[in-house]
Amino acid sequence: MNTFFNKRVLGAVCLFTFLFLLCFSGDSQVSALDRGTYKQLKVFSEVLDIVDKNYVEAVDSKKLIQGAINGMMKVLDPHSAFMTEEMYRELEVETKGSFGGIGIEITVLKDVLTVVSPIEDTPAFLAGVKAGDQIIKIDGQPTKDITIMEAVTKLRGPKDSKVTITIMRESLPKPKDIVITRAIIQIKSIKSRMLEDSIGYVRISSFQERTADDLKRALQELRGKQTSPLRGLVLDMRNNPGGLLTQSIEVSDAFLRAGTIVSTKGRIKSVESRAVAKDDGNEVNCPIVVLVNEGTASAAEIVSGALQDNGRALILGTQTFGKGSVQTVIPLEEGAALKLTTAKYYTPGGRSIQAEGITPDITVKYIKPAEENGEGNNAVRERDLKGHIKGVDNETKKPLELQKRVFDDVSQDNQLKAAVDILKSWDVFQGSRKI
Repeated sequence: MNTFFNKRVLGAVCLFTFLFLLCFSGDSQVSALDRGTYKQLKVFSEVLDIVDKNYVEAVDSKKLIQGAINGMMKVLDPHSAFMTEEMYRELEVETKGSFGGIGIEITVLKDVLTVVSPIEDTPAFLAGVKAGDQIIKIDGQPTKDITIMEAVTKLRGPKDSKVTITIMRESLPKPKDIVITRAIIQIKSIKSRMLEDSIGYVRISSFQERTADDLKRALQELRGKQTSPLRGLVLDMRNNPGGLLTQSIEVSDAFLRAGTIVSTKGRIKSVESRAVAKDDGNEVNCPIVVLVNEGTASAAEIVSGALQDNGRALILGTQTFGKGSVQTVIPLEEGAALKLTTAKYYTPGGRSIQAEGITPDITVKYIKPAEENGEGNNAVRERDLKGHIKGVDNETKKPLELQKRVFDDVSQDNQLKAAVDILKSWDVFQGSRKI
């Protein structure tokens, strides 16, 4: 028997139990639950002891405990996860917008690793990876039962190294291997240009540390190119998987003079908050049309909901993803961390985004150009994820179509063309709307 192992494990379990009871000892309603939990922890320590004494091979206590924690997270929702020290470092790198990898947003759908969206101009995007692709192998190893954080670790790596993903797609007769050369993914979250008739276009592909500052610079450049004020602005957030909450608030504030941007509500008071717009005199004053689709998630949905509920923009496209939960990252000992869902986002009008998404003011389904015909529809939304947190019962949403790609050519992008047409006739359009 490994005495050191037993003392360390049982000591850790007892310490956890003590801290757990200490945190909630003042709440009589929780005390009964604590007693039940304590009994289960005794079972847990007993199982560890039995495994240590009887398993056919020597066991690694760290792996056993991490496996138990991973199992605990798996019974929650798809976005809660235990992160090893390496995984935690990867998360910190990702929020800075520069990392070695292939450039995709992934989730687990019905126990299968699935692509939510490839990030524009990255190796995965250029290799032809599509939203909805199912990744069944990474470098020949099956992805069954893999966690999102484990997959991220396998997919990322040094610049110029290669990784092979095996995908399944509705339009493909059999699985397909795609060899991708990793690169330093430096996400340029803002792209902008002038369209016709003094109408500006800003594309936000994700919400990173510099997104709000980059947006302000892009808006200044657009204004500088015009001798007259902007007639309108298209804010394109299609296939934007989200990112930092703080950046979504700052981006929303760039278009609002007053009003609530977003609020969060959870089981405990400490996670509740409300962000309010501030009038700094630099807000964009022209009419705005926001483009969204099923790949619009999280922080991008917060911006869409804030502009919609404050009557600041018209939302055009298809139903968004519906990722409206708040994850708090809690550092642990030895460099590990826990990413735990602690609250839900609510729009200024009190709507829950979770599993529902944002309903466009005008639904315009994406029409694929001839070169994209034949591709399957693999749309993925939050409500499809195993163990997703249910949202508040908002209105029933309509069936969805997946936009596969954003086109620079307005004539090739029917949703962008519709947005431009609305802005060109904004006064007439506003006069005909039902108030």
